[in-house]
Amino acid sequence: MKKLFAVILTLVLALSLFACTAKEPVQTDGQMKKFTVTVVHADGTSKDFSYETEEEFVGPVLIEAGLIEGEEGPYGLMISQVDGEKIEDSNKAYWAIFEGEEYAMQGIDTTPVVDGQVYKLVYTLV
Repeated sequence: MKKLFAVILTLVLALSLFACTAKEPVQTDGQMKKFTVTVVHADGTSKDFSYETEEEFVGPVLIEAGLIEGEEGPYGLMISQVDGEKIEDSNKAYWAIFEGEEYAMQGIDTTPVVDGQVYKLVYTLV
């Protein structure tokens, strides 16, 4: 009986945890904003991409446009590929995110879209 209770309790806790971490649908604020993303590749070359959106966060725009790919991790989206360039060894490199010239303090999926802002995704060796 104690084992059955433990199994049921474990299932209830697991479902509760899943419900708490499920993402809500992407919200828009209804304002059209333009922004630019500069991608700096491993070889130092760079490319600019311009977007216009009503989305609240940068990440969903870049995913939908096919500029970035990644996997959801415990801290949000872990970018694995930008503009066709993949991170081969995540222990030695990552895609750094900048808002203007400042290192972003949050992940790409929670970086707010600011009208006129330039964001950078820089291939960075550890």
